Amino acid sequence: MKRILIVEDVDMNRDLLAQILEEEYEVLEAVDGNDGYKKALEEKPDLILMDNLMPGMTGNEATAALRKHPEMQDTPIIAVTAQAMAGDADAAIEAGCTDYVSKPIDEDILIEKIQKYIG
Repeated sequence: MKRILIVEDVDMNRDLLAQILEEEYEVLEAVDGNDGYKKALEEKPDLILMDNLMPGMTGNEATAALRKHPEMQDTPIIAVTAQAMAGDADAAIEAGCTDYVSKPIDEDILIEKIQKYIG
């Protein structure tokens, strides 16, 4: 079973994403960017869903730090964020995200993007 790491500081959002994914994927969870960074390096998930606006290390900062590790350079990272202003998707991609999904989450779009990267 493919493993997805959800990096999200809001419990309700993290729980919702886990519920959407848990039937098809093994779900790992992190409560902020620092925790997500550490868990990604320890667990080596197949894909990461990365919120951006979090206390401490932002999602973009965590993504950029992960991309410095050879074992994380090809791991798909999808930015999942409420930041939907012009340029936010570009900033996520520039930080190293593979793709971008805005909140509120459209479950069909999210699943489609996940399947595109890890089946």
